[in-house]
Amino acid sequence: MPKEIKVFGLSAEKGRWFFILDGILINLCLGSIFSFSVFRKPFQELFHISATQSGLPYMFFLIFFALLMLITGRFIDRFGPRIITMIGGTFVGLGWILAGSSSNITMMTICYGVIAGGGQGIAYGAPLSTATKWFPDKKGIAVGLTLGGFGLSAFITAPLSKILIDSYGPLATFRILGVLFFIVVTLLSLPMRFPSSQWQLTGWKNSNVSTPVIDINTSEMLKASTFYGLWICYVIGTLSGLMAIGIASPVGEEIIKLNPKTTSIAVSVFALFNGIGRPLFGWLTDRLTPRYSAIISLIIIILCSVMMLNADESKTVLYLVSFSGFWLCLGGWLAIAPTATSIFFGTKHYSKNYGIVYTAYGIGAIFGCLISGKIRDIFGSYIYTFYPTAILAILGIILAIFLIKPVRQNLD
Repeated sequence: MPKEIKVFGLSAEKGRWFFILDGILINLCLGSIFSFSVFRKPFQELFHISATQSGLPYMFFLIFFALLMLITGRFIDRFGPRIITMIGGTFVGLGWILAGSSSNITMMTICYGVIAGGGQGIAYGAPLSTATKWFPDKKGIAVGLTLGGFGLSAFITAPLSKILIDSYGPLATFRILGVLFFIVVTLLSLPMRFPSSQWQLTGWKNSNVSTPVIDINTSEMLKASTFYGLWICYVIGTLSGLMAIGIASPVGEEIIKLNPKTTSIAVSVFALFNGIGRPLFGWLTDRLTPRYSAIISLIIIILCSVMMLNADESKTVLYLVSFSGFWLCLGGWLAIAPTATSIFFGTKHYSKNYGIVYTAYGIGAIFGCLISGKIRDIFGSYIYTFYPTAILAILGIILAIFLIKPVRQNLD
């Protein structure tokens, strides 16, 4: 008989939902990276730097986010989600606070990009691992909901940051938010824990034929073509999404000819779609398998790219719909990839395995920023960035069809 345990004073089946709420709240703090654009113009004026230089803290944040996610994955199972989240939250808060004392963009990049970004990489995987272990029956929706806070963060933290900047300035705002994030993440990490190895969900039996009956370790995962198909598709999905996040405002102003106030409102709307994408595609991954949820996402990216290639000053609706789609799919991939990792490679080595898979996010971030910037410099318009997003999405569909499938078929 499965061993019955209590979670927050309730049966495990009911009490485990509090871990999802806990993860959502933690990710509302961690997802503040998507609000960094609010700080770029104030920092350009404060430090007398170019737009390219003001984006360096953001780029380094994403790089160290992915790098530390890779390194930390192996330690989550060893030390547990509580300790890892506390450590990560401490570095996140410290990075923000130190960045608030920066005298130049180099110091800002080190404090925010390296320290806070690294801290986020440490903390990010713990709520995901917790969700997958407590929800063997609903992995996709559990991961999607947990990450929903990450996507919705900009909807809350962007206007909050703007209010604080107007009142206290950008550096003081960094210090205020750093203290807030440190306190909130530390407190929310206290109840986090994995279920015991003896616990099983009462009345649940794994009936998903695409789920392996064994747990695949990292070395075996790296031999599977499924891993490479998933990884490349993840790069494509995040490259398109992060590129869209980085250029949403200038595209609205330069191509659609919207005023800055209107584009800022549009970005808040896009953030909602980013948040919705996580539970939506988590649910689709549970229902349709990772392959088909990936294909749906890539088809949306193609359609959005085609719409933007036909956009101009009179096509505001196309802009709003297409960028909502890009942000939706970025959120979607942050649910598809971790859920697929759990489905195909099991939960025993999940933390370390997803740390490897998550490197795709870092690669997508780097190339997304570089491609959009270079195309703008060479051709004089961001409109041409939507050719590579469409072409890459077509490639992704082909790879998904042939490579994203149960691992047992590839390791025999």
